[in-house]
Amino acid sequence: MEFVPAPPVHRVLCADCGTPIVPNSANMCVACLRNTVDITEGIPKQASVSFCRNCERFLSPPQAWILAKPESSELLSICLKKLKGLNKVRLTEAHFIWTEPHSKRLRVSMTIQKEVLTNTILEQTFEIEYLVQHGQCPDCAKLAAKNTWNALVQVRQKVPHKRTFLYLEQLILKHNAQRDTISVKEVRDGLDFFYSSRSHGLRMVEFLQGVVPIRSKSSEQIISSDTHTSTANFKYTYSVEIIPICKDDLVCIPPKQARHLSNISPLTICTRVGNSVHLLDPSTLQYCDITSSAYWRSPFHTLANVTDLVEFTVLDIEPDMRRSKGKYVMADAQVALASAFRSSGTGHGGDEDMMDFDGLGKSNQIYHTRTHLGAILQPGDTAMGYHLTNSNYNSDDFATLEPGRIPDIILVKKSYPNRRKKSKARTWKLRSISKEAGEEGETSNARGIVGRLGGRDQKKIEEDYELFLRDIEEDPELRGAVNLYKAPEVKMAAPQEKKGGKKKAQFAMDVDDAAVEAVRTTIDDEHEEEGESDFPEISLDELLEDFDEMTLGAEEPAPVEE
Repeated sequence: MEFVPAPPVHRVLCADCGTPIVPNSANMCVACLRNTVDITEGIPKQASVSFCRNCERFLSPPQAWILAKPESSELLSICLKKLKGLNKVRLTEAHFIWTEPHSKRLRVSMTIQKEVLTNTILEQTFEIEYLVQHGQCPDCAKLAAKNTWNALVQVRQKVPHKRTFLYLEQLILKHNAQRDTISVKEVRDGLDFFYSSRSHGLRMVEFLQGVVPIRSKSSEQIISSDTHTSTANFKYTYSVEIIPICKDDLVCIPPKQARHLSNISPLTICTRVGNSVHLLDPSTLQYCDITSSAYWRSPFHTLANVTDLVEFTVLDIEPDMRRSKGKYVMADAQVALASAFRSSGTGHGGDEDMMDFDGLGKSNQIYHTRTHLGAILQPGDTAMGYHLTNSNYNSDDFATLEPGRIPDIILVKKSYPNRRKKSKARTWKLRSISKEAGEEGETSNARGIVGRLGGRDQKKIEEDYELFLRDIEEDPELRGAVNLYKAPEVKMAAPQEKKGGKKKAQFAMDVDDAAVEAVRTTIDDEHEEEGESDFPEISLDELLEDFDEMTLGAEEPAPVEE
């Protein structure tokens, strides 16, 4: 095989150091070329980035504030935008160098290329150090200052309880409608929501129109004006009033309006409140929807609310499955006041449960009524209803009704008194909108945005909150409209025994501890059976994990197998 020699490689000496190199246009080696030409000239080696500690956002030049995690691509782009002179070179690679989180320093390694001479491209890697300067973004600056809001949404409902606003708070949290709110302030009949821009306030009003029946009106107040540029600054206020009808309220529709609503009976109960009010006639299962515009055209008030409910005991019930609408089934029921039954314990031949013949008039009377709860009521159950026979309502519409069309009793819902007596902690909880510190009239032990004022109404608010939690347990439709979270497990401390144990008498009989425990277990089982078997339990599938309150500890290192 014939030998073919390789082409000769011509080398020249470097003009500075004399090292043999491949000829190039500069006739200089790479080391001497770097010492002669600095391609990083004009790029600062130190810079600063602005960071807001309140909202944890970085300033992206020129005016945008964005949320960026440490060593993320978003933060790297912010750092590169802070450098001047990068448009004159070619950036090939950039990455973060690890620093201590509390050092307030960011280190970035960059590799750039630049043509220094004809057909000569030089590449260089260098580091840039950024100083993290803490400051406040414009939004947080408005939060820190007072009276810097531009839009105010005033939500009011003239009712003697706060259950509507407790429900509204959960709807706001479920749909994340509070994200643009600067602060929330509780007033006597409602809540005030403050916003930094008018569009955020309008968005809140639109959200309220979709979840509750309201009417609204707006007003504006001029703050400042410039005659030279014909500009002015305004503060906008939106007044929102919710219809004063709540779930389970007794309503008497004006007769003229009832004729327009499919000739429904004027005496109805409210079964649900959405963007309209749903009213049901329990004696015929006829229902109607009253929109917000229809209500404010001819407004009317409720006759009674849930605080006026009376407890009744169902003696007998005959459901008519042929007459049903959805979950409601018509039934004829015989009920009596629950106060007519009480445990005597002694006398009367040893009967424990019997009617109370104490001469109190109609306390032991049996009432016949027609109800829409035929699907869930059984003889012996307890139900809450309105006792119209012993009530006096100050209503002209109620006075015009014929006495023969007014029932003695209107049952509203089933109750579970035996289960409520047991102090059993709930396995679920609700979230609340966090409070803004330093507001006027705020108390430290308040719950969310409702109940900040405290004082004499605090006990009433606690009762309303308990009624709201019971409504969530007993109403699956209401439960589906809110987010429920798993409650932390409550561990009860075991009772400590005294040292030396309990002293026995001299001739005390020895008792088998196992037998005593068996008797206690039997008694506990009997008490469990006394509770209602159909008590609505919330399953774990309906609960969400509360990730915001989870604390993740350091992971334990995995064992190394030898």
